[in-house]
Amino acid sequence: MSRSLIQRISPFFIARIKQNHKLLSSSFSSSSSALHEASSESPSPSLDAVHMTDNCIKRMKELQASEQSSDHKMLRLSVETGGCSGFQYVFDLDDKTNPDDRVFVREGIKLVVDDISYDFVKGATIDYVEELIRSAFVVSHVILVCDDKS
Repeated sequence: MSRSLIQRISPFFIARIKQNHKLLSSSFSSSSSALHEASSESPSPSLDAVHMTDNCIKRMKELQASEQSSDHKMLRLSVETGGCSGFQYVFDLDDKTNPDDRVFVREGIKLVVDDISYDFVKGATIDYVEELIRSAFVVSHVILVCDDKS
């Protein structure tokens, strides 16, 4: 991707992140319950939900089984600045949720996404892939939607 394209689209993403942050901050100050639980096991899965593949579920169960503690870790997905396109996905194992998190559950495995990152990954599928040179959780099928309401 050319450097000039990144320079042209970066302000758009920065503005959207700031706008989303303002909206989230105002909605959380008026809302008493900020933790949203969504289940991928429902009969009609939402298009806005973040989905997990069977490979993702299997790998998380393996990781939880290898943990010494009784607490089951959750898979945390966040979007940070950096990478070739200006953003990169970051996966961590976490044992707590924050007030601005959305929690997606499938077969007892929890995927945690903060509200700002959620705007970039809604409708996406999280998979675990094993290749010759790496094994990793990956994000696929991200649906990008721009709504110009301003």
